[in-house]
Amino acid sequence: DISEYPSLIKGGHNNLQVRVEDREIFSQVKGVNILIALNKETILLHKGELVNGAGIIYDSSEVIEPKEINDNIRLYPIPFNNIIKEIGVQGIMKNNVALGASIALIDYDFGIVGEVIKDNFKRKGDKIIDENTRAAKAGYDYIKNNFKNDFEYKLEKTGKPGRMVLTGNDAICMGAINAGCKFYAAYPMTPASSILHFMAAQERRFNIVVKHTEDEISAINMAIGAGFTGVRAMTGTSGGGFCLMTEGYGLAGMLEVPVVIILSMRPGPSTGLPTWSEQGDLKFALNASQGDFPRPVLVPGDIEESFYLTQVAFNIAEKYQTPVIVLSDKNLAENHKSTDKFDPKKVTIDRGSYADPADLAASLDTTFFKRYKYTENGISPRTIPGMKKGIYTASSDEHDEEGSISEDIDVRIKMMQKRARKMDTLAKELKQPELVGSQDTDANADADITIIAAGSTKGPIKEAMILLEKEGIKVNFLQIVYLNPFPSEKVAEVLGSAKKTAVVENNFSGQLADIIKEKTGKDVDKRVLKYDGRPFYPEEIFTAIKEVVTHG
Repeated sequence: DISEYPSLIKGGHNNLQVRVEDREIFSQVKGVNILIALNKETILLHKGELVNGAGIIYDSSEVIEPKEINDNIRLYPIPFNNIIKEIGVQGIMKNNVALGASIALIDYDFGIVGEVIKDNFKRKGDKIIDENTRAAKAGYDYIKNNFKNDFEYKLEKTGKPGRMVLTGNDAICMGAINAGCKFYAAYPMTPASSILHFMAAQERRFNIVVKHTEDEISAINMAIGAGFTGVRAMTGTSGGGFCLMTEGYGLAGMLEVPVVIILSMRPGPSTGLPTWSEQGDLKFALNASQGDFPRPVLVPGDIEESFYLTQVAFNIAEKYQTPVIVLSDKNLAENHKSTDKFDPKKVTIDRGSYADPADLAASLDTTFFKRYKYTENGISPRTIPGMKKGIYTASSDEHDEEGSISEDIDVRIKMMQKRARKMDTLAKELKQPELVGSQDTDANADADITIIAAGSTKGPIKEAMILLEKEGIKVNFLQIVYLNPFPSEKVAEVLGSAKKTAVVENNFSGQLADIIKEKTGKDVDKRVLKYDGRPFYPEEIFTAIKEVVTHG
């Protein structure tokens, strides 16, 4: 589904689009088959999205003039208020009357609705479950008893195994918990807020410390403190909150402390469009805080990747002793998608290099532990508080191998090089992006165009590729998962061999295209951009790519 709501405490126009197919789907599409309108404003705002033969379920007290609706649209007026009074339930439950009506319209089994209502309201008790169920059944019966069963669009059971329905934030939390995260600190900021809600709901079950801090500065510093003690720690925010975190982000880089940061993007600048979506923080994530230090940035493109890449982020953070950013956006973070059950054993936990307590205890060395020892791969053995003979100084200033503050020229050069080597080592270990054809088939050797993208644009791109294939246009897709270290060689290879190339991204300037040019020295042929706060629709990508292929 895809939800849209204004930045208001209460009121405003809210809408939720749900798409169902008998195949795996990857994004929302244009075109509405059933419009459930709880007020006339909804009809006026969305009537242009209705397809031929679509139906509108609406309150019969609203007057709809024939000129307001196309002739090929079917109207299903329902007396919501009368039904609510007749069955003796609260007025707020008329949305479930509409839900039941929509299920009847598509001729689906009402039993599943009752199960969903029971599951959603089980904490509120049997009375609330009963009232909501009766409201939905009343709407269902009204359609069945008052309209012919000839609506064009039906829904049938497929008989396929059940799937999970999750948001990207749900998947991130599940990935963090599976990775062994034991500390989460955050200040609520849309669209990352639901991570805090999820983790707080699970803290006792999984023995996690969850802190709702007074601000984002406290959040990241608490997470750094937890990481310093050897606990897998995470924080989450959006662009404005990450602005406050940047000093702490640099501190983690200097202290070489592992911490995972979920940066869930929304449109800026400043508070921008708080409840809408954009990919405008790519460069911010790559360059936040001052100076040079390892800044791994991972960009999941769907629900599954949100689960698995969050675990990879924890491994990178600990193995390479550095803060790691997982870059998401509102479209991925808050919208639901069905998915198969995750494999909890797919990503093996890697806690990185720790000093051996037995070796430390047996050591005759009475000096401080060389926590920042110069090593070939840049990764130094690590100790945590309480390890005998593992003491060292942890300073935000430049320091020597024992952590003591130093302004020595040679020390500075060696330390900068040591930290940088970690990224070189990481780059060699990461999986290179894979060039694929439509529906994840092998890449087309003679593709007309190659699309490059990162993040949640993956879904609508995959849908657009299906549409393009039907038009005889062969398309390859290269998804960038690791924004840093950037897969420069692979991207340069693809740019050099493709007939035409296009980058699809949700921002004004084409930040990913800029990064590609910076890292490879090559520019793409077309930047397909959208920056109105809404995610791409496949139809928009289809039109843009077809234009590039046809007319250049």
